Amino acid sequence: MTSRPPGQIRRSAAAARRAAASGSGPVLGETSARFPGAQSRFGLLGEVLTVGILVTVASLPLVTLPAALAAGTAHLRRFLRAEEASLATSFADFKRALAGGGLVGIATIALTLVLLLDIDLANSGALPGGPLVGVVGWLGLAGAGLALFTAAGLWTPAAGWRGALTALPAAVRSDPAGAGYSIVTGVFAVVVTWQLVPLVVPALGCIVLAIVAIPERPRRGDREA
Repeated sequence: MTSRPPGQIRRSAAAARRAAASGSGPVLGETSARFPGAQSRFGLLGEVLTVGILVTVASLPLVTLPAALAAGTAHLRRFLRAEEASLATSFADFKRALAGGGLVGIATIALTLVLLLDIDLANSGALPGGPLVGVVGWLGLAGAGLALFTAAGLWTPAAGWRGALTALPAAVRSDPAGAGYSIVTGVFAVVVTWQLVPLVVPALGCIVLAIVAIPERPRRGDREA
């Protein structure tokens, strides 16, 4: 890891103090101590875009999307903690995540196709109670996206996908607001990609950032404690 010039460090520290004083940035001693890699906002933006590129390339076969998200999440988490975040380490995570991630990807694709078919049939009027079926289909898609994002954030080389999926229900129940934020992030990614396909790269980067940041955000209970 290369050290930054003293002048750059002083400028970053001054900017952080101004942001903390104005309320536009994190309180010094909290976020900066937990995530030293996030002190440079432009550096974080560049890393999010880099992760978006890596996840996009790794998930081109579609079935590898869960493994790509898991590896990208682990990479960005290491970057924020100022740990070793090389491409070689991320590729090693991706290979480990492929073991069960392929099955998760197949199941996710199958469920998505079934739900999209239900929504299409509901819109065509061929099914009785079409509007209700359509609502159930959209809710199912939101739930599938939430499960995918949460499981990718819970995946670790030690726990694997079995451990991530086992911990998934408890993680969602413990943070319903965070689940809502994850769903909104997924909807945002779909909308911007639908508007302009190349935007899938920053959209996936934003999804990875949300997977990392949402569970770490300050909560009311934490402040009261």
